[in-house]
Amino acid sequence: MKNLNFAPKMRTLRQRMTEHMVSVSDDESSEDEAQMKWEEQQIKKAVKLSQIILDDTFLHKSQPAKPKLDPSVSLPPVNLEIVKKRLTERITSLQDVHRAHQREYEKYVENIESSKMTVQELEKPSDAALNYKFYRAMKTYAENLINCLNEKLKCINELELAMHVLLQQRAMRLLKRRQDELKNESSYIQHLTSGSDKPTNGGLEGDEKTQLLEMCEHRRICRRKVREHSGEADHHEGMSSDEELTPTEVTEFQKSKDNILEDSRKIFEDVHADFCDIRKILLKFQEWKEKFCDSYCDAYISFCLPKLLNPLIRAQLINWNPLENFTELEEMPWFRAIEEFSDAKNISESKRDDDPDQEVLPRVIEKTILPKITGFVKNVWDPLSTTQTKNLVQLCIHIFEKQVLSKNKRSQAKEDLMNMVVLRMKKSVEEDVFIPLYPKSAVEDKSSLCSKFQERRFWSAVKLLSNVLLWDGIVQEDTVRDLGLSKLLNRYLLLNLLNTPPGPDNIEKCNKVVACLPERWFQDIKSGSTLPELLNFCQHLLRCARTLQKNNHSDETKEVLLLLVKVKALHIVEDFIEEYKLEHLKSVIGK
Repeated sequence: MKNLNFAPKMRTLRQRMTEHMVSVSDDESSEDEAQMKWEEQQIKKAVKLSQIILDDTFLHKSQPAKPKLDPSVSLPPVNLEIVKKRLTERITSLQDVHRAHQREYEKYVENIESSKMTVQELEKPSDAALNYKFYRAMKTYAENLINCLNEKLKCINELELAMHVLLQQRAMRLLKRRQDELKNESSYIQHLTSGSDKPTNGGLEGDEKTQLLEMCEHRRICRRKVREHSGEADHHEGMSSDEELTPTEVTEFQKSKDNILEDSRKIFEDVHADFCDIRKILLKFQEWKEKFCDSYCDAYISFCLPKLLNPLIRAQLINWNPLENFTELEEMPWFRAIEEFSDAKNISESKRDDDPDQEVLPRVIEKTILPKITGFVKNVWDPLSTTQTKNLVQLCIHIFEKQVLSKNKRSQAKEDLMNMVVLRMKKSVEEDVFIPLYPKSAVEDKSSLCSKFQERRFWSAVKLLSNVLLWDGIVQEDTVRDLGLSKLLNRYLLLNLLNTPPGPDNIEKCNKVVACLPERWFQDIKSGSTLPELLNFCQHLLRCARTLQKNNHSDETKEVLLLLVKVKALHIVEDFIEEYKLEHLKSVIGK
């Protein structure tokens, strides 16, 4: 048990002071806490009060004050018309608002539909991948095609050159043989007329020369028999081209040609048809054009195709010789393929003239065909050959008239071809024309060697004149008249005609010369005077007509006058008729 303390013990001064300080600090802290609580409560009250005041103010403003009815104020009179007018105005206002809302609604509906379509388009699979795939495939195809052609180009060049050299060698062999035989025969006859028994010429013994002349005469006899068997008329000795080869030469030529053609067939035997068939190649580019016309035009494919197709066309033309037989270009496979590609049937009328593919075929002809023809003219063509000249003229007419060349510029290839034609004809006039002049006693006998040789040379020159004048309308007229009339007729033929006595032979020669002249030259002559180049020829015909008239050969005189009428030398005919009082011949000149 413990003792209970009923009264506190006495504390010391220090203890009492300590307790007082603790109690004071406790009281101050409690008072501070109370003060802070009171301030917070006052702030909250103030915030709530301000919120209430704002709410009341907003409510007062949002709710219009109800007007107080003042019975002392009189209202305006109201009748049915005023009510109806106000209702009408209200309805009109509402209708305007409705229409505005309706337009806005339609606009929103249209925007919604457009958005739906855009979403559908965007949800569709993109063509970019397909386009990229096509362009990549086309790029790969073009690269492979170019690489293939570059690899085969060397072989094509070699075979084309080999065929061209083969034809050139044959042409040069025939030309040299003809010129050698001409020299030998002329020398042989010259020695016979001079009385020499054993003529020699530059190392050629008489027996060897005689053998060559006998071979030439043998070929001439064979050609004569062929003409007689075929019934060919209006032919004179000397008008043949003398192109026959010996059997050995024919065999060797044909063997070499067959070897070249066999090699040409093997050029593309290891190549897929997509890279060597012109039709399939063009179909590839046609697909590009149909799918992406803009990029096709931007790539200038129409300008690239002629160069791209050049090796393939040349490979097909290795066996083509336009001088031996005329073949229309339309019959060739490459021509038909390009023509189908260039055809504008699927293009609208407004774009047909602007289609660049229309120029592909003219450019192919200009860049590939014309240079090849120029090569034949330069190295293979014999202007004395009527068959070769006719085929060449027909081909040129076909190309220049039916197949129009590029319209954008002048054709340099055509100019080169025509210049080469003129150059070859000039060379032929200078080297192949030779008409000897013998004493009158040596040619009176028509069976003599001199007379036969002279006649053959004359008719050979007439044949060349005819071939030269075939180029009228293709080569410039001034050039043709200079070659045919100034050089051939006046320089060579007329000299022989002047030394031929007037008679049937002379008339036949003159008639043949006039038959060679193009009728177009005389259509615009209205003054009664002939061409300036024919004045000497007309004077010769006038002298023949006078001689025949004096000898009372009226029929032959009329034939000569008819020749003068054909060349439009009407003044000469009129003066002749008036001089000899031949009134019955006025009908010849249409009077």
